[in-house]
Amino acid sequence: MPRVRSNRPDRKSATARARRSPCPVACALDLFGDRWTLLIVRDLILNRTRFKDFMESPEGVPTNILSERLARLLRHGIIEQIPAADGTKRLAYHLTKKGAALRPILKAMRDWGLQWTEGAQALLT
Repeated sequence: MPRVRSNRPDRKSATARARRSPCPVACALDLFGDRWTLLIVRDLILNRTRFKDFMESPEGVPTNILSERLARLLRHGIIEQIPAADGTKRLAYHLTKKGAALRPILKAMRDWGLQWTEGAQALLT
């Protein structure tokens, strides 16, 4: 018997539909598994808070990619914008509780890199 298509809207959220898998590892990688995102989170942990601070990182993230990754992190509640500490009109970025929960992941990656990658140096303490 053929299935009859309902007029009801799809109950899955847009985020759920965009995922390639319900696997939690795959879901996490969909959010921050690219070349740049965890480096931005690392910089936030190291108290770099402004766009210009991220641009000074040794990895040299291109400005268009940095803008897109910051927007993605904002959209997913990993970071938030706050008034800059220097009192200017510019905004700074800050990890939310959800973003701060990535700290042990970065520490584990740092430890792995120090143990298994020749020439690696720790910036994250």
